[in-house]
Amino acid sequence: MTPRTPVNRIWSLMLGRRQLLKGLGVAGSLMALGGPGRLAEALAADSPATGISPGEIPRRALGKTGVQVSALCFGGAHWGRIQDDGEAIRLLHAAIDAGVNFFDNAWEYNGGRSEELMGKALQGKRQQVVLMTKVCSHGRDKKVALQQLDESLRRLKTDYLDLWQIHEVVYEDDPDRHFAPNGATEALLEAKRQGKVRFIGFTGHKHPSIHLKMLSHDFPFDACQMPLNVFDGTYRSFEREVLPVLNQRGIAPLGMKSLTGNAEPIKQGIVQPEEAIRYVLSLPIASLVSGIDSPQVLKQNLDIARRFTPMTVAEMEGLCARVAMFALDGRYELFKSTNRYDGPIGRQQHGIS
Repeated sequence: MTPRTPVNRIWSLMLGRRQLLKGLGVAGSLMALGGPGRLAEALAADSPATGISPGEIPRRALGKTGVQVSALCFGGAHWGRIQDDGEAIRLLHAAIDAGVNFFDNAWEYNGGRSEELMGKALQGKRQQVVLMTKVCSHGRDKKVALQQLDESLRRLKTDYLDLWQIHEVVYEDDPDRHFAPNGATEALLEAKRQGKVRFIGFTGHKHPSIHLKMLSHDFPFDACQMPLNVFDGTYRSFEREVLPVLNQRGIAPLGMKSLTGNAEPIKQGIVQPEEAIRYVLSLPIASLVSGIDSPQVLKQNLDIARRFTPMTVAEMEGLCARVAMFALDGRYELFKSTNRYDGPIGRQQHGIS
């Protein structure tokens, strides 16, 4: 049964979103320019978006790094589940040929298969891509984290990473662990000093307060990854609480879970893939990590990116108002409120079966 939500509650959320967009410079651009065609030019100057041309994958600034990345980042988790190596490699090569230059992975994805397979696929193409992987829950201390880094480099068949992130910062005490003496953040800095990584960051999907706790430290993060979707603005909102902080500090915001991780709202017809992805790409982010596990999904997402124009404030508010009844209780973002999406090692470390 659909929950009943007071109309004034929804309007309050929409007004709050309008204030956020104004603060990010989006609403003012819309009002001044009066349409998405001209808005693209404004966003090119006021946000990370650049080079929005028909038939091309937009490129955006990766924070203050000086690197340009494709607005779509090729996710390694879903891709690594493809059983046929040749099929998986052809899919990744098709993404590169289409203009995708940003590739995501993690030490633990599919027991290391994702990194090993991506290492094979990138032979002869390493210099064409911006390569990211992550240190996982096992590596909350410096020694283990650096061991994972060396394993990742070996699997990926490269001697450096463009971006190395702490993966899955999802428990309240995670920031304390990472910033403790000989914690994972020391590994990030050491890896950068050794020239094994160019840029550093962290990811998480649980609660904005955990991200903000990480960001409260005076630490030179280059990137930060978080869930962003049409439901996020009304439940434990990273869009409202974390995204403005990242943009103010010049830390590259990376979106994920634009289809909520399992695409249930798509399957149930609540939102369409294009409006869900277009919404997130209309936010001031550097890139959206997208799960790619078939030629059909790759084509769909490439087509959406190629014809992308930013949503107007009215379009964004209208879409959020349309889904608000389904968003307030977090039913489509269970990764925020349950442990079922947390990695097994992290659960074990916290006594969760």
